[in-house]
Amino acid sequence: MSALPRKVQIVEVGPRDGLQNEAKPLATEIKLELIRRLVAAGLKRIEATAFVSPKWVPQMADHEAVMHGLERPAGLVYSVLTPNLKGFEAALAAGAQEVAVFAAASEAFSQKNINCSIAESLRRFEDVLQAAQRQKIPVRAYVSCALGCPYQGEVSPQTVAVVANTLVQMGCYEISLGDTIGVGTVGSTRAMIEAVAAKVPVTKLAGHFHDTYGQALANVYAALQLGVSVFDSSVAGLGGCPYAAGASGNVATEDLLYLLQGLGIETGVDLQALTQAGDFICEALQQPTRSRVALALAANRSKS
Repeated sequence: MSALPRKVQIVEVGPRDGLQNEAKPLATEIKLELIRRLVAAGLKRIEATAFVSPKWVPQMADHEAVMHGLERPAGLVYSVLTPNLKGFEAALAAGAQEVAVFAAASEAFSQKNINCSIAESLRRFEDVLQAAQRQKIPVRAYVSCALGCPYQGEVSPQTVAVVANTLVQMGCYEISLGDTIGVGTVGSTRAMIEAVAAKVPVTKLAGHFHDTYGQALANVYAALQLGVSVFDSSVAGLGGCPYAAGASGNVATEDLLYLLQGLGIETGVDLQALTQAGDFICEALQQPTRSRVALALAANRSKS
């Protein structure tokens, strides 16, 4: 195991991955205010929206309005999900600085989710990656079900490694390894990352952990020990997984930040401002935060 990274980049996915499955429709201005607050907290990488069909993901129907409404200070990168060439072209026209594609390490999940094999799903990204390279737009990739699948159960670490390596060879600069249903443990996380790192430099890897079984932070720590220094998270723990009943969704950015601060790892993010951003979006959604840290801080404030 390597020494823990001195710095970690947090990729805030709340505005896209966190909100996309919410039943309550949100006004574009609420989303933009959330993003402004996240920026004010010090986050530099934010997944703003997705250029997908409104029929399938109605919460992302205002993707163009979101992109046009973003403030763009220097040093900040907004990424958007673009599953196909049509989405990429629309994202480019709207001023996207970075795009992301979404593959799976599970054949069963790929068939159920997008009705094709893993190999066919990767071929579908070729046009996106070629167009992105021509336009000099960086492409990030998500690999879902990296630690387990709701349909087939266990997923081989070697399969994850092959998919991740293929995406790198196609031109993706970073691979986010996703525990989509939150079943990963420290042991399985280590085995998976070690297998992937044998084919892909660890500097190109990111961790994307869900907290269904309360293991997300433990898995983050395991990934840190192996040299991973980029992690996805969602403010207030926004999001959930439609494939796992009761899944609590993405690890909360507040909880991730608290862990990193406790380890002396630099992030550039302010916990108080981040918690306030979480309070804002939870009030808009009329639901409580899922961040344990935010809940504890609120309880301490009420006692004082």
